[in-house]
Amino acid sequence: MDFIITILEQGLIYGILALGVYITYKILDFPDLTVDGSFPLGGAITAALLTRGMNPYTALILAFLAGAAAGIITGLIHVKCKVRDLLSGIIMMTALWTINLYIAGTANVPLFSQKTIFKNEGLDGLVPSGLKPYMTLIIILILTLVAKVLLDWYLQTKSGYLLRAVGDNATLVTSLAKDQGNVKIVGLALANGLVSLAGSVFCQEERVFEISMGTGAIVIGLASVIIGTSIFKNITVLRATTAVLIGSIIYKACVAVALRSFEPQAMKLITAVLFLIILIISMDRRKKVKTDAGTERNS
Repeated sequence: MDFIITILEQGLIYGILALGVYITYKILDFPDLTVDGSFPLGGAITAALLTRGMNPYTALILAFLAGAAAGIITGLIHVKCKVRDLLSGIIMMTALWTINLYIAGTANVPLFSQKTIFKNEGLDGLVPSGLKPYMTLIIILILTLVAKVLLDWYLQTKSGYLLRAVGDNATLVTSLAKDQGNVKIVGLALANGLVSLAGSVFCQEERVFEISMGTGAIVIGLASVIIGTSIFKNITVLRATTAVLIGSIIYKACVAVALRSFEPQAMKLITAVLFLIILIISMDRRKKVKTDAGTERNS
Protein backbone atom coordinates (compact mmCIF):
# COMPACT_ATOMS: atom_id res chain seq x y z
CA MET A 1 0.00 0.00 0.00
CA ASP A 2 2.84 2.38 0.86
CA PHE A 3 4.36 1.64 -2.56
CA ILE A 4 1.15 2.71 -4.34
CA ILE A 5 0.75 5.83 -2.19
CA THR A 6 4.34 6.88 -2.95
CA ILE A 7 3.72 6.45 -6.70
CA LEU A 8 0.55 8.57 -6.49
CA GLU A 9 2.30 11.28 -4.47
CA GLN A 10 5.25 11.52 -6.84
CA GLY A 11 3.06 11.17 -9.91
CA LEU A 12 0.79 14.04 -8.86
CA ILE A 13 3.67 16.34 -7.91
CA TYR A 14 5.31 15.79 -11.28
CA GLY A 15 1.83 16.05 -12.78
CA ILE A 16 1.86 19.77 -11.90
CA LEU A 17 5.21 20.01 -13.70
CA ALA A 18 3.73 18.09 -16.64
CA LEU A 19 0.89 20.64 -16.89
CA GLY A 20 3.54 23.33 -17.42
CA VAL A 21 5.35 21.23 -20.02
CA TYR A 22 1.99 20.59 -21.73
CA ILE A 23 1.62 24.34 -22.29
CA THR A 24 5.04 24.73 -23.92
CA TYR A 25 5.24 21.38 -25.75
CA LYS A 26 1.67 20.82 -26.90
CA ILE A 27 0.12 24.29 -27.00
CA LEU A 28 3.00 26.65 -27.86
CA ASP A 29 5.17 24.08 -29.69
CA PHE A 30 8.11 25.62 -27.82
CA PRO A 31 11.01 23.34 -26.73
CA ASP A 32 11.54 25.04 -23.37
CA LEU A 33 14.50 23.70 -21.39
CA THR A 34 14.00 26.38 -18.75
CA VAL A 35 12.06 23.64 -16.93
CA ASP A 36 15.28 22.01 -15.67
CA GLY A 37 16.08 25.31 -13.95
CA SER A 38 12.65 26.53 -12.88
CA PHE A 39 11.81 23.27 -11.06
CA PRO A 40 14.71 23.63 -8.59
CA LEU A 41 14.02 27.39 -8.52
CA GLY A 42 10.77 26.62 -6.73
CA GLY A 43 12.70 24.43 -4.32
CA ALA A 44 15.36 27.07 -3.73
CA ILE A 45 12.78 29.78 -3.01
CA THR A 46 10.95 27.42 -0.65
CA ALA A 47 14.11 26.37 1.19
CA ALA A 48 15.25 29.97 1.63
CA LEU A 49 11.84 31.06 2.95
CA LEU A 50 11.15 28.11 5.24
CA THR A 51 14.54 28.36 6.94
CA ARG A 52 13.65 31.99 7.72
CA GLY A 53 10.31 31.04 9.28
CA MET A 54 8.08 32.02 6.35
CA ASN A 55 4.59 30.51 6.04
CA PRO A 56 4.91 27.38 3.82
CA TYR A 57 1.71 28.26 1.90
CA THR A 58 3.10 31.70 1.10
CA ALA A 59 6.23 29.93 -0.18
CA LEU A 60 4.07 28.12 -2.77
CA ILE A 61 2.75 31.42 -4.15
CA LEU A 62 6.18 33.06 -4.24
CA ALA A 63 7.67 29.99 -5.91
CA PHE A 64 5.00 30.20 -8.63
CA LEU A 65 5.74 33.91 -9.16
CA ALA A 66 9.50 33.26 -9.32
CA GLY A 67 8.96 30.56 -11.95
CA ALA A 68 6.70 32.89 -13.92
CA ALA A 69 9.46 35.53 -13.86
CA ALA A 70 11.94 32.96 -15.21
CA GLY A 71 9.50 32.11 -18.00
CA ILE A 72 9.06 35.78 -18.85
CA ILE A 73 12.84 36.22 -19.16
CA THR A 74 13.04 33.17 -21.44
CA GLY A 75 10.28 34.68 -23.55
CA LEU A 76 11.99 38.07 -23.70
CA ILE A 77 15.27 36.45 -24.80
CA HIS A 78 13.41 34.64 -27.58
CA VAL A 79 10.99 37.38 -28.66
CA LYS A 80 12.91 40.60 -28.09
CA CYS A 81 16.49 39.39 -28.57
CA LYS A 82 15.52 37.14 -31.52
CA VAL A 83 17.28 34.10 -30.04
CA ARG A 84 16.02 30.68 -31.17
CA ASP A 85 13.50 29.04 -28.82
CA LEU A 86 15.70 26.08 -27.88
CA LEU A 87 18.73 28.29 -27.16
CA SER A 88 16.61 30.70 -25.10
CA GLY A 89 15.65 27.88 -22.77
CA ILE A 90 19.23 26.61 -22.54
CA ILE A 91 20.51 30.09 -21.65
CA MET A 92 17.91 30.54 -18.91
CA MET A 93 18.39 27.01 -17.57
CA THR A 94 22.14 27.60 -17.29
CA ALA A 95 21.66 30.95 -15.57
CA LEU A 96 19.18 29.49 -13.09
CA TRP A 97 21.74 26.98 -11.79
CA THR A 98 23.77 29.84 -10.30
CA ILE A 99 20.70 31.86 -9.32
CA ASN A 100 19.31 28.87 -7.40
CA LEU A 101 22.58 28.49 -5.53
CA TYR A 102 22.52 32.16 -4.55
CA ILE A 103 18.90 31.93 -3.39
CA ALA A 104 19.31 28.73 -1.35
CA GLY A 105 22.79 29.67 -0.11
CA THR A 106 24.13 26.15 -0.64
CA ALA A 107 23.62 23.11 -2.86
CA ASN A 108 21.84 21.17 -0.13
CA VAL A 109 19.35 22.56 2.41
CA PRO A 110 17.70 20.10 4.84
CA LEU A 111 14.21 21.10 6.01
CA PHE A 112 13.49 18.36 8.55
CA SER A 113 12.95 20.82 11.40
CA GLN A 114 10.93 23.34 9.38
CA LYS A 115 7.16 23.70 9.11
CA THR A 116 5.81 22.65 5.72
CA ILE A 117 2.38 22.37 4.10
CA PHE A 118 2.47 18.69 5.10
CA LYS A 119 3.59 19.15 8.70
CA ASN A 120 2.59 22.11 10.84
CA GLU A 121 0.74 22.78 14.08
CA GLY A 122 -2.49 23.91 12.45
CA LEU A 123 -2.70 20.81 10.27
CA ASP A 124 -1.89 18.42 13.12
CA GLY A 125 -4.83 19.76 15.11
CA LEU A 126 -7.34 19.48 12.26
CA VAL A 127 -6.57 16.06 10.79
CA PRO A 128 -8.22 12.98 12.34
CA SER A 129 -5.76 10.29 13.37
CA GLY A 130 -7.24 7.85 10.83
CA LEU A 131 -6.40 10.16 7.92
CA LYS A 132 -2.85 11.08 8.96
CA PRO A 133 -1.15 8.29 6.93
CA TYR A 134 -2.86 9.64 3.80
CA MET A 135 -2.64 13.35 4.58
CA THR A 136 0.37 14.00 2.34
CA LEU A 137 -1.40 12.39 -0.62
CA ILE A 138 -4.62 14.31 0.06
CA ILE A 139 -2.81 17.67 0.21
CA ILE A 140 -0.88 16.94 -3.00
CA LEU A 141 -4.10 15.83 -4.72
CA ILE A 142 -5.87 19.06 -3.69
CA LEU A 143 -3.01 21.25 -4.94
CA THR A 144 -2.83 19.33 -8.23
CA LEU A 145 -6.58 19.59 -8.82
CA VAL A 146 -6.54 23.32 -8.05
CA ALA A 147 -3.71 23.83 -10.58
CA LYS A 148 -5.56 21.73 -13.19
CA VAL A 149 -8.93 23.46 -12.70
CA LEU A 150 -7.38 26.94 -12.88
CA LEU A 151 -5.44 25.98 -16.03
CA ASP A 152 -8.60 24.58 -17.64
CA TRP A 153 -10.43 27.79 -16.75
CA TYR A 154 -7.66 29.97 -18.18
CA LEU A 155 -7.58 28.04 -21.45
CA GLN A 156 -11.28 28.85 -21.90
CA THR A 157 -10.67 32.61 -21.59
CA LYS A 158 -9.84 34.96 -24.47
CA SER A 159 -6.18 34.97 -23.47
CA GLY A 160 -6.21 31.16 -23.34
CA TYR A 161 -7.69 30.90 -26.84
CA LEU A 162 -4.98 33.23 -28.14
CA LEU A 163 -2.37 31.05 -26.45
CA ARG A 164 -3.67 27.97 -28.26
CA ALA A 165 -3.90 29.88 -31.52
CA VAL A 166 -0.20 30.87 -31.37
CA GLY A 167 0.83 27.22 -31.43
CA ASP A 168 -1.64 26.24 -34.15
CA ASN A 169 -1.70 29.32 -36.37
CA ALA A 170 0.45 32.32 -35.40
CA THR A 171 -0.77 34.24 -38.45
CA LEU A 172 -4.31 34.16 -37.09
CA VAL A 173 -3.15 35.86 -33.89
CA THR A 174 -1.43 38.59 -35.90
CA SER A 175 -4.58 39.08 -38.01
CA LEU A 176 -6.49 39.70 -34.76
CA ALA A 177 -4.15 42.64 -34.08
CA LYS A 178 -2.43 40.75 -31.24
CA ASP A 179 1.33 40.47 -30.74
CA GLN A 180 2.13 36.74 -30.92
CA GLY A 181 5.41 37.39 -29.09
CA ASN A 182 3.59 38.74 -26.04
CA VAL A 183 1.23 35.77 -26.08
CA LYS A 184 4.23 33.42 -26.09
CA ILE A 185 5.73 35.25 -23.12
CA VAL A 186 2.47 34.83 -21.18
CA GLY A 187 2.42 31.11 -22.00
CA LEU A 188 6.04 30.63 -20.91
CA ALA A 189 5.36 32.53 -17.68
CA LEU A 190 2.36 30.34 -16.86
CA ALA A 191 4.20 27.13 -17.77
CA ASN A 192 7.29 27.84 -15.70
CA GLY A 193 5.16 29.13 -12.84
CA LEU A 194 3.50 25.70 -12.65
CA VAL A 195 6.86 23.95 -12.92
CA SER A 196 8.30 26.06 -10.10
CA LEU A 197 5.19 25.38 -8.00
CA ALA A 198 5.81 21.65 -8.49
CA GLY A 199 9.39 22.19 -7.32
CA SER A 200 8.13 23.90 -4.16
CA VAL A 201 5.71 21.07 -3.37
CA PHE A 202 8.43 18.47 -4.08
CA CYS A 203 10.90 20.27 -1.82
CA GLN A 204 8.41 20.39 1.06
CA GLU A 205 7.37 16.78 0.57
CA GLU A 206 10.97 15.51 0.51
CA ARG A 207 11.97 18.02 3.26
CA VAL A 208 15.21 18.87 1.49
CA PHE A 209 16.45 21.08 -1.34
CA GLU A 210 19.03 19.71 -3.78
CA ILE A 211 20.53 21.86 -6.52
CA SER A 212 20.39 18.86 -8.90
CA MET A 213 16.70 18.10 -8.25
CA GLY A 214 15.76 19.59 -11.61
CA THR A 215 18.06 17.40 -13.69
CA GLY A 216 15.90 15.48 -16.13
CA ALA A 217 12.70 17.34 -15.17
CA ILE A 218 11.97 18.15 -18.82
CA VAL A 219 12.26 14.46 -19.71
CA ILE A 220 9.77 13.48 -17.00
CA GLY A 221 7.40 16.23 -18.10
CA LEU A 222 7.59 15.32 -21.78
CA ALA A 223 7.17 11.62 -21.07
CA SER A 224 4.09 12.32 -18.96
CA VAL A 225 2.55 14.52 -21.66
CA ILE A 226 3.26 12.03 -24.44
CA ILE A 227 1.95 9.05 -22.44
CA GLY A 228 -1.23 10.84 -21.39
CA THR A 229 -2.08 12.42 -24.74
CA SER A 230 -1.25 9.22 -26.67
CA ILE A 231 -3.15 6.72 -24.52
CA PHE A 232 -6.26 8.88 -24.05
CA LYS A 233 -6.22 10.58 -27.45
CA ASN A 234 -9.51 9.05 -28.60
CA ILE A 235 -11.36 9.58 -25.30
CA THR A 236 -13.00 12.93 -26.01
CA VAL A 237 -14.73 13.24 -22.63
CA LEU A 238 -11.33 13.35 -20.92
CA ARG A 239 -9.65 16.76 -20.88
CA ALA A 240 -6.04 16.92 -22.08
CA THR A 241 -4.92 18.21 -18.68
CA THR A 242 -6.49 15.18 -16.96
CA ALA A 243 -4.77 12.87 -19.43
CA VAL A 244 -1.43 14.55 -18.68
CA LEU A 245 -1.86 14.01 -14.93
CA ILE A 246 -2.73 10.33 -15.45
CA GLY A 247 0.27 10.06 -17.80
CA SER A 248 2.53 11.37 -15.03
CA ILE A 249 1.25 8.74 -12.59
CA ILE A 250 1.70 5.97 -15.20
CA TYR A 251 5.25 7.13 -15.93
CA LYS A 252 6.18 7.24 -12.23
CA ALA A 253 4.65 3.78 -11.76
CA CYS A 254 6.76 2.40 -14.63
CA VAL A 255 9.94 3.87 -13.14
CA ALA A 256 9.10 2.61 -9.64
CA VAL A 257 8.41 -0.92 -10.87
CA ALA A 258 11.60 -0.93 -12.94
CA LEU A 259 13.68 0.25 -9.97
CA ARG A 260 12.48 -2.72 -7.95
CA SER A 261 14.44 -4.95 -10.31
CA PHE A 262 17.55 -2.76 -10.61
CA GLU A 263 19.96 -0.81 -8.43
CA PRO A 264 19.05 2.82 -7.53
CA GLN A 265 22.00 4.15 -9.55
CA ALA A 266 20.32 2.76 -12.68
CA MET A 267 17.46 5.28 -12.37
CA LYS A 268 18.74 7.69 -15.05
CA LEU A 269 19.32 4.84 -17.50
CA ILE A 270 15.84 3.45 -16.82
CA THR A 271 14.37 6.92 -17.34
CA ALA A 272 16.21 7.34 -20.65
CA VAL A 273 15.15 3.91 -21.92
CA LEU A 274 11.50 4.46 -20.93
CA PHE A 275 11.47 7.86 -22.62
CA LEU A 276 12.97 6.37 -25.79
CA ILE A 277 10.31 3.63 -25.84
CA ILE A 278 7.55 6.21 -25.32
CA LEU A 279 8.88 8.36 -28.18
CA ILE A 280 9.13 5.37 -30.55
CA ILE A 281 5.58 4.27 -29.74
CA SER A 282 4.18 7.79 -30.21
CA MET A 283 6.06 8.19 -33.52
CA ASP A 284 4.76 4.85 -34.79
CA ARG A 285 1.20 5.92 -33.98
CA ARG A 286 1.64 9.19 -35.84
CA LYS A 287 3.00 7.35 -38.89
CA LYS A 288 0.05 4.93 -38.77
CA VAL A 289 -2.44 7.80 -38.58
CA LYS A 290 -0.78 9.57 -41.54
CA THR A 291 -0.67 6.32 -43.56
CA ASP A 292 -4.35 5.61 -42.89
CA ALA A 293 -5.29 9.18 -43.79
CA GLY A 294 -3.34 8.95 -47.05
CA THR A 295 -5.01 5.65 -47.93
CA GLU A 296 -8.46 7.14 -47.36
CA ARG A 297 -7.67 10.11 -49.64
CA ASN A 298 -6.41 7.84 -52.42
CA SER A 299 -9.48 5.64 -52.21
